[in-house]
Amino acid sequence: MKDIFIDNNVAKNFVNPLDPEYKKLVVWLRTYSEVNLAHNAHLVVSKKIIAEYKRTCGASLSDNAVVALVDLCTRQGRLKNITNNQIKDFRLVYFTKKICRRLKSNWQDHDHIPVVLLSHRKFAISLDDNFVHDVVTFPGFQAIAVKRPQDLNYE
Repeated sequence: MKDIFIDNNVAKNFVNPLDPEYKKLVVWLRTYSEVNLAHNAHLVVSKKIIAEYKRTCGASLSDNAVVALVDLCTRQGRLKNITNNQIKDFRLVYFTKKICRRLKSNWQDHDHIPVVLLSHRKFAISLDDNFVHDVVTFPGFQAIAVKRPQDLNYE
């Protein structure tokens, strides 16, 4: 499964992207083939990240690119949803006191770490240096988190 986690601070770049790398990422996420399902992109989400997407968009109809993408992936069966129970169970097992002391990201982002680490490919794009650091250095997992789409072989 070709799945990826997109942090809210990156999703804002989906609105009229000027950057060709973001255009390429959005096209990849929107492309769907019924013939070759294994090559379709899947968006990894949780209730919390979807709520963040919606808060960022607010009532603005022009800034709803990521919400529209979530809707499209949902209708096409390409949304990989990590449940609150899965996040809670992950945190109970892996978020020891020692690990929690080493985390650099803010506590609000700590629920996003399990979302990435429970995904199939463990790929994430985020502009938050601390979140990227925590995902990449989380013990027992090999995840890839980057700040720019071109730094990740997501296709």
